[in-house]
Amino acid sequence: MSYPTLFTTPGVKAFAEEIDAERQRQLAAFGEQHHPDGTNLTEDRDRADRARHTCESMARLGQLAWRDILHEEVQEVFAEAEPSALRAELVQVAAVCAAWIADIDSRTPASETGQR
Repeated sequence: MSYPTLFTTPGVKAFAEEIDAERQRQLAAFGEQHHPDGTNLTEDRDRADRARHTCESMARLGQLAWRDILHEEVQEVFAEAEPSALRAELVQVAAVCAAWIADIDSRTPASETGQR
């Protein structure tokens, strides 16, 4: 029996498997957890705007780093109040993490990254 390919972007299958393994460790250690989001605090929108400005400035200077991109995305998560928009922002954070990991893996021997 043949199964359809679930992931078409290179590296995403391994990324998802690593996330799943980490979630299993977290569940074993802490069980199912439920906490408030804690987002949309007073200064969160200003921080998100500053992070976006920094990211754009670094890109114009040709010095954009993964740190800048992830920082902007995380600040956008913190600024969001509406659950579906918060979820969409968290997916963007995960996608940036996947891209950053893929970049690291592209320049690091597989034996050092834990790749299979």
